[in-house]
Amino acid sequence: MAPGHEGAELPGRYIQDAGTGMLYKRGRLLGEGAFGCCYQLAELASGKVYAAKVIPRARLAAVGTRERVERERELLCHLCHRHIVRLHGHFADRGHLYLLLELCSRGSLAGILRARGRLRGLEVRFYLKQIIAGLSYLHGQGIVHRDLKLSNFLVTEKMQVKIGDLGLAQRLAPPGRRWGVLCGTPNYLAPEVLDRRGHGVPSDIWALGCAMYEALTGRAPFEAAQRQELYRQIRGGTVPAVPAALSPCPGAHCPHAAA
Repeated sequence: MAPGHEGAELPGRYIQDAGTGMLYKRGRLLGEGAFGCCYQLAELASGKVYAAKVIPRARLAAVGTRERVERERELLCHLCHRHIVRLHGHFADRGHLYLLLELCSRGSLAGILRARGRLRGLEVRFYLKQIIAGLSYLHGQGIVHRDLKLSNFLVTEKMQVKIGDLGLAQRLAPPGRRWGVLCGTPNYLAPEVLDRRGHGVPSDIWALGCAMYEALTGRAPFEAAQRQELYRQIRGGTVPAVPAALSPCPGAHCPHAAA
């Protein structure tokens, strides 16, 4: 949602959950997405503050939007891990749907990278350990994220990293089937996803590797002006030389290495 498109799509300053009677006050804009915006929302009775994903009802008429929102809500309701953004509740009014999410006040790793240019190896290792813990939990629950990137790694006031935005997340396909849809961030797509062989645990790990490369170097490992050239690079594994300043990680193993 563009900032200039507020009008009828912008929720009121005060928002009430008709089901519980709880009243909330809308605060600052935290971010914008394909289907709505994320605002800081304060519960007036308790003072608790949330990151509220606000989706205008009119947007739900678009093909696939309602299913994506409902899938994210359903998945988050059943997830509980210190490195996964927590869903505290959800409700709707006449104009909008609201997902009350855990507030990560320091923003995302993408924002930190924009401010810094690149991150030091020790910092990336600190973040990576937490992300791996959250991702291992997701995979253990039979869920693939399908859109891992720096903007979806959120940071709390205590520098704890949380995996967020499960709008594209999907349960693993049952044996003998595959979800061949092409979705996610183009620069981070794994070769098997481009070839319509489906998302899985390895494609999530591929995307995580791309995100960590970007955090360390300030640029994505695969970049091209034209989409087809970008995909050619990915399929060919045409990765720029690793900067000499980066230290090797002994014993590291990539699930795509034998592909």
